[in-house]
Amino acid sequence: MSGLINTAYAQTGGTSSGSGMGQILILVVFVVIFYFMLIRPQQKRMKEQQAMLGKLAAGDEVATSGGVLGRIVEVGDTYLLLEVADGVKLRVQKSAVSQVLPKGTYKNG
Repeated sequence: MSGLINTAYAQTGGTSSGSGMGQILILVVFVVIFYFMLIRPQQKRMKEQQAMLGKLAAGDEVATSGGVLGRIVEVGDTYLLLEVADGVKLRVQKSAVSQVLPKGTYKNG
């Protein structure tokens, strides 16, 4: 009966160093793609936003992230005074400014 049953030998399941290097290479490629598609563009947008906020001056016409349009009357370190209508002024955080509008875009009334 022992002649009918073949003896099974366990094979060593060692991994080759080539497949380990391949997995590391794939991981590195994903990290590089992640950096160039997500992290780097976000850093660039943040840098542009900070530059725009640093250049704000009285008389500039701006739009806030809340959708309020106005003309800057006064610029402080962290706050702006916006005139949104004749005699109506709002104090907003500088960081709330989303874009500077071209001159003449915002008109009172």
